[in-house]
Amino acid sequence: MPERVSKTNYYLDIAETVSERSTCLRKHYGAIIVKNDVIVATGYNGAPRGRKNCVDLGTCIREKLAIPRGERYELCRAIHAEANAIIAAPRDQMLGATLYMACTDPVDGSIVAGTCSCAMCKRTVINAGIETVVIRDTKTEYRTISVSDWIENDDSLEGTFGY
Repeated sequence: MPERVSKTNYYLDIAETVSERSTCLRKHYGAIIVKNDVIVATGYNGAPRGRKNCVDLGTCIREKLAIPRGERYELCRAIHAEANAIIAAPRDQMLGATLYMACTDPVDGSIVAGTCSCAMCKRTVINAGIETVVIRDTKTEYRTISVSDWIENDDSLEGTFGY
């Protein structure tokens, strides 16, 4: 009999599936918010409702300008997966919740290891009251981040940013 998938990897599998809806040409992110074993909301990175997505335009301005990862997000058409999940969730269901996130390569669908929330999404996660963030690195490996660490280790004071 096959081994039952862990609850964490079950939720990360769902976040990975959500990433398949992404319309970004660079990276596909999927996020889900879970509280008390109930999925509260999902989100993926893509342009705001009604606006054309990068996949529709066939171009990414950040890619075109060779802007490195973690810089000049104001030029990006997309709302990040974490922000989209938070927008879709009621506040009371986010307090103490866990956000699960997966990133996949848009070309081959492989898992992209070592990703993290950007500075803006970290702030949004903090304000939403989410307690824990779990990020997939491989099909079975992941990192668990206590959001309190993002509060205590304020990277906006150091000028170091992720994503």
